[in-house]
Amino acid sequence: MKQLSSVPRKLRVDALAALLLSLAAASAFAQASAPATEPATGTNDAAAPAQPAADAAAPAPTGLWERSNLLGNMGGLRDVLDEHGVTLSLQETSEYLYNTSGGTGRGGAYQGLTQFGFNVDTGKAIGLPGGTFNVSGLQIHGTNLTQRYLQTLQTATGIEANSTTRLWELWYQQSLLDGKVDVKVGQQSVDQEFMVSQNAATFMNATFGWPVLPSTDLPSGGPAYPLSSLGVRLRVKPADAWTAMVGVFDGNPAGRSDGDAQALNAHGTNFNLRSGAFVIGEVQYALNAPPADPKAPQPAGLPGTYKLGFWYHSQHANDPRYGTDGLSLADPASNGTPATHRGNYGFYAVADQMVWRPSADSPRSVGVFARVMGSPGDRNLVDFAANAGVTLKAPFVGRDNDVAGIAIGYAKIGSHARGLDGDTGAYTTPGYPVRRAETVIEATYQYQVAPWWQVQADLQHFFRPGGGIPNPNAAGARIGDETVVGVRTTITF
Repeated sequence: MKQLSSVPRKLRVDALAALLLSLAAASAFAQASAPATEPATGTNDAAAPAQPAADAAAPAPTGLWERSNLLGNMGGLRDVLDEHGVTLSLQETSEYLYNTSGGTGRGGAYQGLTQFGFNVDTGKAIGLPGGTFNVSGLQIHGTNLTQRYLQTLQTATGIEANSTTRLWELWYQQSLLDGKVDVKVGQQSVDQEFMVSQNAATFMNATFGWPVLPSTDLPSGGPAYPLSSLGVRLRVKPADAWTAMVGVFDGNPAGRSDGDAQALNAHGTNFNLRSGAFVIGEVQYALNAPPADPKAPQPAGLPGTYKLGFWYHSQHANDPRYGTDGLSLADPASNGTPATHRGNYGFYAVADQMVWRPSADSPRSVGVFARVMGSPGDRNLVDFAANAGVTLKAPFVGRDNDVAGIAIGYAKIGSHARGLDGDTGAYTTPGYPVRRAETVIEATYQYQVAPWWQVQADLQHFFRPGGGIPNPNAAGARIGDETVVGVRTTITF
């Protein structure tokens, strides 16, 4: 069984040193308490609180442990750029996770992600009001724990990806009708706006970001981190509480499906429009939504956001079980060519709700989330998935910006994929296991060292990895249940 020594020595030492430094500094500055800054994620929730105008006019803190960025104003550079409508962004996320039991072996892996980019407010830059131009990139480094030791459907961390430097998003957005309508055109990653749960984003497992169902059922995992696709997105806000979005994108961000999607589009520059269409739509309702006018009376109830959505892919989808001759693909007499189905589709629902807060001005609150989604079992590996959890903000006195949480993710294997497993056992491999479902439970704690620095401890346990797939290192046995521990540090520069 592989041990930690299988990780390259220099990489292991560098990763452990960085993490120990983070934890040591976190302890030294345990009393630092400031607004949390989270890794990039979707920000479209209609329930996001409006900021008072006075806050926007207040001078930004300049002290090292109070300011929002490690580099502060960069000697006045940020102010100069802001006068011209330009905002720079740079964030580094580093993590080390270790599989302590089960899987295909015990061992750890370091993974890192540098996100960089800039926004341009065209109103300030060129006098075109309501416009935003965005460019962002990714520098991904380290190794992949899931591929090396876990073989799970629900990837252990949302930043796992092939090491490379790539373009992520490149788009222009124009706001119209006093902000009630906006249109975004260009290279986009749909996980930044669709299927988003703000409470779920607390957790490290990838299924709490871009969920396991679309990531396994769509070609190349869909236009989501670390990939993106050309397309257009329309958003309409007919009222403060209601938002509707629809987007049409190229159907395969890799351009084709005959290899590793991330390798086929290694640097994010495959601007492709020849892979069918991916259409996604979502309606959102914000309960007790703050009004657009910050001077208007604020709602007394607890805020929440509820979403219903769908997606459709225009290309034909292969049947996991049957061939074009009607025989099981596991049957030695089969021609081996999968039958196809016209198009693919899915539906989903998302709920985020604050359920307790001692007072309107208290930093402490309890939030819950749930997401459910489904797709046809005759053409998809996963035909049903759900995740849910609870988060506690400000769990301790003096730790107003920390968050603790526990969540569960579930992925059910599609009916035809399960049928193929049964056929394999009947035709060629007696006793071949039939996959059913995979479940992950995650407990996490985010410690806000400073507004620009967050350290996160994490524990995950997987039941029936891969839905119950065979262990390649133990004939006749499934991969055993896994327990993963890890730590992540995120710094905003």
